Amino acid sequence: VSGIKKPFTEVIKANIGDAHAMGQRPITFLRQVVALCTYPNLLDSPSFPEDAKKRARRILQGCGGNSLGAYSASQGINCIREDVASYIERRDGGVPADPDNIYLTTGASDGIATILKILVSGGGKSRTGVMIPIPQYPLYSAAISELGAIQVNYYLDEENCWSLDVNELRRSLNEAKAYCHPKVLCIINPGNPTGQVQNRKCIEDVIHFAWEEKLFLLADEVYQDNVYSEGCQFHSFKKILYEMGPEYYNNVELASFHSTSKGYMGECGYRGGYMEVINLHPEMKGQLVKLLSVRICSPVSGQAAMDIVVNPPIPGEESYSQFIKEKESVLNNLAKKAKLTEDMFNKVPGVHCNPLQGAMYAFPRIFIPAKAIEEAKAHKMAPDMLYCMKLLEETGICVVPGSGFGQREGSYHFRMTILPPIEKLKILLEKMKDFHIKFLEKYA
Repeated sequence: VSGIKKPFTEVIKANIGDAHAMGQRPITFLRQVVALCTYPNLLDSPSFPEDAKKRARRILQGCGGNSLGAYSASQGINCIREDVASYIERRDGGVPADPDNIYLTTGASDGIATILKILVSGGGKSRTGVMIPIPQYPLYSAAISELGAIQVNYYLDEENCWSLDVNELRRSLNEAKAYCHPKVLCIINPGNPTGQVQNRKCIEDVIHFAWEEKLFLLADEVYQDNVYSEGCQFHSFKKILYEMGPEYYNNVELASFHSTSKGYMGECGYRGGYMEVINLHPEMKGQLVKLLSVRICSPVSGQAAMDIVVNPPIPGEESYSQFIKEKESVLNNLAKKAKLTEDMFNKVPGVHCNPLQGAMYAFPRIFIPAKAIEEAKAHKMAPDMLYCMKLLEETGICVVPGSGFGQREGSYHFRMTILPPIEKLKILLEKMKDFHIKFLEKYA
């Protein structure tokens, strides 16, 4: 059947952070271990390295009946939670982590939704308020509305590379107190869709604010391996909290999230993730475990994939050199593409793009002429939605309008992933530039 002819040959899905779908190669070692766990007969095969077999055997010993097909404990396989705890300790320079505070989840999304579920309560003006960054990843607004909680927006500062200002948190909190009980503060670092990486001082300020206002902190850190800009470094909330001393470390409630889906792994389909929850009241912890046991457990193959993320080959093991080569190739590529994308967008008239310090998205601000805004209103459509629909119709490039993430009134954006291969990305950016210039002319 021949459909309507379009002015392009393929749709380029730059709308979702799905690395493998955009051509990123899996990490060999991770796939070897998961394959060995899935089909243990391969443990006798000479074509698999010994370090991969060692990990697979350890994971299988933690499984009921030595099979990935058995349910695991609700909190996740014990030895994998131990590996996660060791990973966190290494990452944070020796800050202690307790496997009992680790929960293996179905991607980070499931962990975030579960934590919100145990935190939301009350009615009327005492209904739980959840503070989220604007722009935000729509998982948050969706989970909040599904739970009937109150969304409390705080705005990131676009003029200042999407930084988070505590005065803005304070403004947001104080206004919200009039109609709800704000008790959760969500932070996405590195940012999605905004790509900023928070500095130490900023994190200290946020923790102090949470301590002062008795807020439960949610730190979404799934892009912790994706940091590209010179002078930027990932600091986990857990590490900074610990370094601020016992007054903070023993009191501030914090849940941190990580996943197999992003980083250099890009293993979205496995739905692997974990959360570390500290200072949770023992009664609440009982409720959390109960809530998790309703779903029995997260996919065990995803737990195995998560294990390899936190327990990769180490120097001296036979797979180490190939692993490091693959990991660095993915991350160096992303860093190149981050710079290329920023530079290209900033050459286009009527487009402004902050540096992509981390994560895997550009979130440029676009100027939309008054005539286009009127046309969008006539179609009962957000102006940047109109822009993105026209971009798709004319070029086959699919991106997400900023209105899907939230933005300051009267400003327009879109989110685009930097995942396509570099040659394809260059063509894509050229096409977008041409489209934007024509769009401005058409609606001038």
